[in-house]
Formats: sequence, C-alpha cells, structure tokens
Amino acid sequence: MSNIGLIIEERSRDIGDFLVGRLIPFRKKRMIGPFIFIDHMGPTVLGPKKYMDVDQHPHIGLSTLTYMLEGEIMHEDSIGTRQLIQPGAVNWMTAGSGVSHTERTPEHLRNGKQSTAHGYQIWVALPKALEDMAPAFHHVPAEQLPRWKEGSASFTLIAGTGYGKVSPLPVYSQLFMVEIKSKEVFSLNVQGKLQGEIGVCIVEGTIQACGEIIGKGNILVSKVEDTCTLTLLPNTHVLLFGGELFPEERHIFWNFVASSREKIESAKQRWQQKTFPMIAHDGTYVPLP
Repeated sequence: MSNIGLIIEERSRDIGDFLVGRLIPFRKKRMIGPFIFIDHMGPTVLGPKKYMDVDQHPHIGLSTLTYMLEGEIMHEDSIGTRQLIQPGAVNWMTAGSGVSHTERTPEHLRNGKQSTAHGYQIWVALPKALEDMAPAFHHVPAEQLPRWKEGSASFTLIAGTGYGKVSPLPVYSQLFMVEIKSKEVFSLNVQGKLQGEIGVCIVEGTIQACGEIIGKGNILVSKVEDTCTLTLLPNTHVLLFGGELFPEERHIFWNFVASSREKIESAKQRWQQKTFPMIAHDGTYVPLP
C-alpha cells in the first residue's frame, strides 16, 4: 500500500429517481488534478413512468463532462445548445462566467418501454485566468476519440493528453481521462504515459495494486511518479483521470466552483435574483439550496 496515497469508496446518495455514488470531493482529497467532482449515475432503469428530468440549474468556473456507458441524455443550455449524448460520446460544457442547463431523458425514449441510464458526470475546474471566460459547448462523437489496444486491453482517450495521444476535446488545462477495458489479466503501467496526479475509478471488475485487491465502486488516488503497476483482473473496466494541480485552492458550493468565495457569493445572488443566463423556452428553476 505504500505507493497508494488513498483509496476512496463510493458513498451513495439519493437525488430522487437516481442513486448516485459520490466519488470526489472527499474529505481527505478535495481534487485530483483539476477534477473537482465526479458522480456515478446509475445504472438506473427508466420508464414507463420514471424518467430523468434535471431541471434548469446554474454553473460557474468549471467544465462539465458527461460520459454515458448506457442510455441517452438530452442536454440543453442557455448558450442555445441542444445535444443528444449517446454511449461513448462526450458532452463538454464550459460554464465560465455562468451558464444554465437541463438534462432529460429524450422524447424518443419516453415511449412506455424500459431503458437503462448509466454513466459519469464530471466537473473540471477552470484555471484562475479562465474562470470568467464566455460559456462554450462541445460534443465529440465516440468514433472521433482516439482508440487503441495493448495486449488484451482496449483504450479510449476521452479527454486531454496521454499515451502520446491527444483527444479532440478542447480542454483548458493539463489533464487526462482514459477508459480501459480488459477481458483478461492485464498489467497496466502508467509511468511516463500520463502527467500529473492520477485517479483510478473501478467501473466494473477488480484490480490488484501494491499487494491489495480492490473492487468496483472505489477510486484509488496516487501520483504518477510513484504509482506501482496496476493489474486488471479479468473483465475489468476502469477510468483513469487527473492531471496537474492548480496552485490556488478551489471553493465549491452547490454547482459553483471558483478560486474566490466572492465569485461564489456573486453567483448565488445572481441565481436567486434570476439574472443568470437562462434557457429561453424552459421555465423550470432549481432553487438555491
């Protein structure tokens, strides 16, 4: 265990129709590189009367990354974006100075039949110099992401830079997010392949690291420079994520992330006063907690 800084277990919380496993922030580890928040969505069976309907809510100071393993979500935001996300694709919304958005089960799945929603929603803090940038949205289809194989393992570079490859997703700091699946035993050596802090999220299966056996629903946190080799046992699926730490602390309140408490307070007031950018045709509003 000497090379593993921390093992984080998912803590479940209920947000209505979804049971969510909170991965970070964690009381012993607030961020992993620029990644400040990770929620594991589902797997949840939807329909015929239960659907995903996350009403209009705000963000500042971050980019949201949505990655679905099963199911589909319709994203709409105050920039004017309307984008369906399907498994293997990436939705990347940068809030900057402020954006509002909704996430819902698309109409074509509200057909009385059952479907499964399973994926990850991830927040990446913006560098201090870009916290007030104009909001932006990018969608990258699954087939445009770099994919390769090493032995029995298949790799996908979801975001950032790693393994000598670059994802087409336009990120704003040094980071990486890599998906790895292996049906057989696979020895994973990340040294020299990734830069910065590293988190290993076990989606399915089991890994062996530094003499310990760790199962799904856990995150391991380490530093690239002292990470021991990880062994993926058969039928294991992991996400690697992380990058360079920012020099400044980040504050988080509800959906707001900022390097200063003043920015958080300003965003709270704007949302309460309803002066935030809003989706023109959507009258829903999630109150400030």
